[in-house]
Amino acid sequence: MHMSHTIELGSRKREHCVELVQPGDTQLGEHRRHIQEVFDMNRRDFGQGLCSAAVGAALARLAVARQPTTRVARAVAFILLLSSAPAYAQDACERLTAAKLTNTTVTLAQTVAAGTFNGPPAPSSAGSELSLLYKSLPAFCRVVAEAKPTSDSDIKLEVWLPVSGWNGKLQGIGNGGFAGQIDRIQLAVSVKAGYTATATDTGHTGKSPVDAVWAIGHPEKIIDFGHRGIHEMTRVAKTVIAAYYSKPPQRSYFAGCSNGGRQALMEAQRYPEDYDGILAGAPANYFTALFATAAYDAQVLTMDSASFIPPAKIPTIAAAVNAACDAVDGVHDGILNDPRQCHFDPATIQCKGEDSAKCLTAAQVTALKKLYAGTLDSKGHVVFPGYLPGAEEGEGGWGLWITGPAPGKSFMADFGNGFFSDFVFGKSDWDYKTFKVDADLKAANERTAQALNATDPYLKPFKARGGKLVLYHGWNDPAITALNTIDYYESVIKKMGQEDVDSFVRLYMAPGMQHCTGGPGPDSFGAVYDLKFDDPQHSVYASLEQWVEKATAPSIIIASKFEGQAGTHAKMTRPLCPYPQAVKYKGSGDPNDAANFECERPKLGRQPGGRRRSH
Repeated sequence: MHMSHTIELGSRKREHCVELVQPGDTQLGEHRRHIQEVFDMNRRDFGQGLCSAAVGAALARLAVARQPTTRVARAVAFILLLSSAPAYAQDACERLTAAKLTNTTVTLAQTVAAGTFNGPPAPSSAGSELSLLYKSLPAFCRVVAEAKPTSDSDIKLEVWLPVSGWNGKLQGIGNGGFAGQIDRIQLAVSVKAGYTATATDTGHTGKSPVDAVWAIGHPEKIIDFGHRGIHEMTRVAKTVIAAYYSKPPQRSYFAGCSNGGRQALMEAQRYPEDYDGILAGAPANYFTALFATAAYDAQVLTMDSASFIPPAKIPTIAAAVNAACDAVDGVHDGILNDPRQCHFDPATIQCKGEDSAKCLTAAQVTALKKLYAGTLDSKGHVVFPGYLPGAEEGEGGWGLWITGPAPGKSFMADFGNGFFSDFVFGKSDWDYKTFKVDADLKAANERTAQALNATDPYLKPFKARGGKLVLYHGWNDPAITALNTIDYYESVIKKMGQEDVDSFVRLYMAPGMQHCTGGPGPDSFGAVYDLKFDDPQHSVYASLEQWVEKATAPSIIIASKFEGQAGTHAKMTRPLCPYPQAVKYKGSGDPNDAANFECERPKLGRQPGGRRRSH
C-alpha cells in the first residue's frame, strides 16, 4: 500500500507537494532532499506544482547517485533526469481519468505534445491561421469531461493545462449565440499564453449559433445554458487544476462577448466566488427583452412587404447618417464618437419620385424610425432601447443582423424565432408574425427570465471578495444596442452608489465598433476574440488583470484599427474612455493618432422620448 506524504519545498513558505512514496524503497528523508532539489532546479521545465515529475526525476537521479560518481554515471543521471519529467507529466495527466468529481465524469485526460494538436475543421477562411495556431501550442494536458448536475444535464467541457510554464491563472471562456459548441480556438490562445483554460458547450450540441431546438421540452438544459453550465465548468476546472498541479489557481478570470457577456454578468451576479476578474463584452443580459425586440423588428420590416429595407439601400442610410452627424464630434472620419448626439431624420432621404437604391420609400422611412425608437408595448412604453445611427455598412452591419438579405432572414430574426419557438413556447412551428409584445414578453419572462436574464444590479457579494468587472460595448452594435449596457451600468450605480461602483466596475464604449468586433472604428483593444494578455495601455483584458493583481484601476485604453489580414500595421488609434467620459478631438493634428484626442465628461441632456442622453 502507498502512503501519502506532504513535502514542503523550499526554505520559505511555498506550495506543498503531495505525492505517493513507497516506504520500502528508501528512507523518506533521502527522497525529500532529492525531490526538493530536482523541483527547485527544474521548476520552470516541470510546470508549477507538477509534483509527480519532480518525484520521478528525483527517483531517477537518486538511483544513479548511488552508483560510482564517474563522469559517465553523472551523464547517465542527467539524461535520466531530463527524460523522466515528460513521462511523469504524462502520467499525472492520464491519472486524472480516475479523479472523483461530483456529478462529473472525465472521459479523456491526455498529454498533447507540443505542436501536435489537431482541432475541429475550421472555416476555409480561417483554416491556415488555425493550423498555425495549433502548431504553435506548447505541450498541454487536455481534459475532457461531462458534468451532470441533473438527470437531464449533459454539460460537456474541456480543461487545457500547460505541462510547463503555467502562470498560475485560470481563464474561463464564454460562448456566443445559443452556445452548443466548445471554443477550442480561445482555449488554444489562452494555453499558449500560459493559462489553464476551460470552455463548455453549456449542456447541449448546436448545429449553429442560432440552433435552439434542443431547448424544447428540456427546462433543465435551459438552466444549464442560462447559468449552471458555466458554473459547473468553472467548478470542474478548479478541481482538475488542484489535482494536476497540487494547488488551486492563484487567480481566475472570465471573458465573454454577446451571450458570453451575459454569462460573464451571470457569474458576477449568481456565483461571485467563481472569478476574481470578469470581462463582459456587449452583454445579451436582458435576454428576454432582446429577443422580443428581434421578433418586433422582424415584424416592423416584413408585416408590410413595402417596409423591408433591402441590402442595396444600407449604404444610402449610412451615407446620410454620416452627412448629418459625422462632423458633430469635430472630425470627419466616418465614426460617431457618441451616436446619441446624432439627430438623423430618415425622412430626409425619402424618395421624391421613383423608388431607387438612393432613397427610402415612405414605408421604409417609417420602419427605420421604429428601429431607432426601440421596442414599444401597447401603451407606448419602451421595453428595450432601439439601435443607434452609424456604422450601418460592412460585413457585420445592419445587412447581416437587422434587415437581412431578404425579408425575415436576418440573424436577429433567426434568434428571435429560435428563442420564442424553442425556449418559450416549445413549438417548432411558431410564427413570428403572431408575436405580441405585451403577452409574449410576459410569457418569456415568466418561463425563462430567472434562468436567462442577468439584470440584477446588486453586485455587493462580488465586490466584497475583491472582484473586478470591466464591461465594454461597440457604440454601433447592430445585434445588441449599446444603450442596453449603459442602462445596466447605470442601474448598478443606482443600486450601489457611484463611489462603490467606481471601486470595482468600469465601462468602455467603443466608437464605430459593431458587434464584439468590426466596423469603421478601432476595434482592437485586447477584448474577446482578440485577447492580449500584456500591455494594459492597449488591452482591456490586461488592464483588468492589472486591476485585480496590482490594484491599479483601468484608465484610458488605446484602441487600434489594423489594415489587412496580417494585422500588423495600425492605420488608426483612438483612446477609449471610462464611461461616462467620452473621447474628444483636440482640434488639430492627425485624427488617426490617439495623441490628438482626449477624454472629457459630457454634459447631460435628454433624448427624444425622455431617455437620458449626452450632448
